[in-house]
Amino acid sequence: MTESERFHPVYRSLNKPLTILGAERRLFFLAAIIGGATLNFFSLPASVLMFCSLYGLARWATATDQHIFRIFLNASRFRPRYDPMKFEPYAVVRIRRDHTQAHR
Repeated sequence: MTESERFHPVYRSLNKPLTILGAERRLFFLAAIIGGATLNFFSLPASVLMFCSLYGLARWATATDQHIFRIFLNASRFRPRYDPMKFEPYAVVRIRRDHTQAHR
């Protein structure tokens, strides 16, 4: 059996996140829904400001790491692991009280 090199094509579209105007699609729709909810409760300038700020945050998150919000939200559910090499012992001081003075 001779091993020959095998090439498997990987298409770029499989590794790219699905974006709308540069923001990941779920984050874009979240910004749109919160902007619409802000329009119902407040004014048009407030909703536009809310949408633009959330859209900018979504674009930054998509450019940085597309899974950054999932990591951030799941981080509170898991405990940090104990690392015994980072353990720093601390001194415990016991203060003794003289009980003879208290019974006078």
